[in-house]
Amino acid sequence: MEQLLQEFKEDLTEFREMTKKFYAKEVSQKDYKGFSGGFGSYAQRGGQASMLRLRLPGGRLTKEKLKFVADMIAQYGVEKLHFTTCQTIQLHNLSEKSVCEISQKALEAGIITRGGGGDFPRNVMVSPLSGVETDEYFDVMPYAEAVSDYLLGFIKTVKLPRKLKVGFSNSPANVTHATFRDLGFAAREDRTFDVYSAGGLGNNPRMGVKVAEQVLPSDVRYYVKAMVETFVAHGNYENRGKARTRYMQETLGVEGYKAAYLEQLDKVKGEDLKLDVSARPMTKSGDGTTVSDPRILKQKQDGLYTVAYHPLGGVPDVGKLAELYDAVKEMEEVEVRLAPDETAYIINLNGTEAKKMLEVTSDGARNLFETSVACIGNSICQIGLRDSQGALAEIMEEVRKQDFADGVLPRIHISGCTSSCGTHQIGKLGFRGGVKRVDEVVEPAFTFYVNGADEEGKERFGESWGMMLQKEMPAFFVELGKAVEAEHMTFDSWFAADPEKLRRIAGKYLY
Repeated sequence: MEQLLQEFKEDLTEFREMTKKFYAKEVSQKDYKGFSGGFGSYAQRGGQASMLRLRLPGGRLTKEKLKFVADMIAQYGVEKLHFTTCQTIQLHNLSEKSVCEISQKALEAGIITRGGGGDFPRNVMVSPLSGVETDEYFDVMPYAEAVSDYLLGFIKTVKLPRKLKVGFSNSPANVTHATFRDLGFAAREDRTFDVYSAGGLGNNPRMGVKVAEQVLPSDVRYYVKAMVETFVAHGNYENRGKARTRYMQETLGVEGYKAAYLEQLDKVKGEDLKLDVSARPMTKSGDGTTVSDPRILKQKQDGLYTVAYHPLGGVPDVGKLAELYDAVKEMEEVEVRLAPDETAYIINLNGTEAKKMLEVTSDGARNLFETSVACIGNSICQIGLRDSQGALAEIMEEVRKQDFADGVLPRIHISGCTSSCGTHQIGKLGFRGGVKRVDEVVEPAFTFYVNGADEEGKERFGESWGMMLQKEMPAFFVELGKAVEAEHMTFDSWFAADPEKLRRIAGKYLY
């Protein structure tokens, strides 16, 4: 691993040189994107600033890493950051100097940006409360982190057709979408994994193919190697639009794909890829203080708690990370875990500490609806079609005036384009950015998706009902909230009782 990190460090020389050429207008935005993505960085819309994606395997933000990010924000005057649905932190509006220097300092601090974009294995996702969740099957984090380290080696040795996303889930909640990732490990009650592959969101979404059952955790690297080899052997290197693993289900057929994967698995079984990892010992105990709040979760460790903090749109104030660090720096075994729904969980708190963290994070979401998910949007993203952050803010402003009870409106998911970075396809209500011509005028609009779900065994992609103009979305949610509230129900129970009520309301706004 040390040799690999040294190679990544040496690679940064080339990144600095290419970035310098881009800002000097010697390299096109398209050519720079093809290069810089491999370093976790892209030029933002307009080509005047950069973003940088910090890989955080399993969403783990230890106190040391939290301090590092907070220090970089202060030192370089970072104006915007975003918690992503792939459990990473993105720093935005960076200059040529800051993006290059933060990349290098991050590596020295144990945060890798290499492969954060481009055609590489991406950040390995893990159920954020793995190891502390009361109803988990077992702690999958140690195996996921070992796989993350293993995948880094492929960045230097294998040319993939496109990116490869790997996820681990610790329970049927399946918040990492392990059953429809490029490769997913879904924990079982018998402390083994079911393995799924060739799934994914975005254009032409696909559920994963179950390729194995009851896999021993010590064997997970065999399944990763088989996935890489299958993708190299059968992935589409000619057409980037069809170069994701899910398209292998089309070219090979589901059974043909499974056979191809198992063939590669059989080939790698002779290699020395067994894992020998152990769970982290937990020595901390409660302080006798009990606490209760909708944002406080009891951990499986007696007397310990987790506090949930969801900055609106996954975009906290830039000073919040320093505030979080100052609050937790003396707290034993406390760390932050980023979730795929843009929530940050502060874990391993005793009762007194949990009360303190409730106060520190009081600026976050007040109810379920305010935990809604949005990608960074087209004000920053090169390929985004709509300002998903702006749309969410407009909706939130009008909904807050109504003071609806918690649960009257569900969490919604907004993506600025078909890439599904806002995971619109698995939301109870989801939106995908686009345009709609109305009376000869091209209007900002979103395709409306209904009734998606990611729970294992109940997975489904939302059904598209039509397009809604962005300017009319706030009014739609106000009307929807009033209808649900009038029946003294939550949205979930209201929709389950009669889905046609939603169709009648939405029909007024859909094209």
